[in-house]
Amino acid sequence: MTHKAGFVSIIGKPNVGKSTLMNVLVGERLSIITPKAQTTRHRILGIVNEEEYQVVFSDTPGIIKPKYSLQESMMSFVNGSLTDADVLLFVTDINEEHDEDDVLEKILNRDIPTIVLINKIDQATQGQVDEKIAYWNEKLNPVAIYAISALHKHNVDGLMDRVLEMLPEHPPYYDKEDLTDRSERFFVSEIVREKIFLNYQKEIPYSTEVIVKSFKEEPLKNGKGQMIRISAEIIVERDSQKNILIGTGGSMLKKVGTEARIEIEKFLDAKVFLELFVKVIPDWRSKKNYLKSFGYEN
Repeated sequence: MTHKAGFVSIIGKPNVGKSTLMNVLVGERLSIITPKAQTTRHRILGIVNEEEYQVVFSDTPGIIKPKYSLQESMMSFVNGSLTDADVLLFVTDINEEHDEDDVLEKILNRDIPTIVLINKIDQATQGQVDEKIAYWNEKLNPVAIYAISALHKHNVDGLMDRVLEMLPEHPPYYDKEDLTDRSERFFVSEIVREKIFLNYQKEIPYSTEVIVKSFKEEPLKNGKGQMIRISAEIIVERDSQKNILIGTGGSMLKKVGTEARIEIEKFLDAKVFLELFVKVIPDWRSKKNYLKSFGYEN
């Protein structure tokens, strides 16, 4: 029996639904999702395994013009995902306008079979959808165009079938039991970061990083199951941000911790004790040594 395997990169501008789409395609909640732009900072792999194929999806940061070192690193993850891609899923939403911009340049400069996904069609009329299909056919001449709603899982099943048609015959790249290339620690830090994005406004979410300092499993006192004891640091750039994060009497930090713990327990399927601390590192987003230690630089 032949076996297919390949890398499928999901790219597009911020906030078009790339992470929602990958979670739907993989069938697991791997990428964090918030209404704010630039939530995704890393390249996150989601691996779909069946006996006859392995599809390695890459969720990537939204494509922007970088203004500081962290954003430069984020764009390097996008470029890396294009280097090994067998198929490109370009996600745009029904309201988005593209002139000659960085996204189109990246696609046109690479000889990668491309599928255009027009997302959020639940917000549009059929006439608007038809206009967008004609527009993208002329702009990119892709292999296929799908009008989808990732949030409502509309028109996504047919997309998976088309991706499988385009994949090359190849042995699996990862163990068939693997769901992702990331550790449990990584997903814990992402869940905490998601709760920060959902609970704070303005620059706070974009100025924070979450580092898991310890992750220890220990048996529950009743002997039935395990408790995972997690300690994490939330990094911010200024004392004023630290004060806002903590809140009056620690109220906001407690709220974030409670919401994150509930989500982490679902993800790990275990009882969790979560401790959060806040640390100030001035201007960390522009300092290469910190970016490297936080996993943004090779």
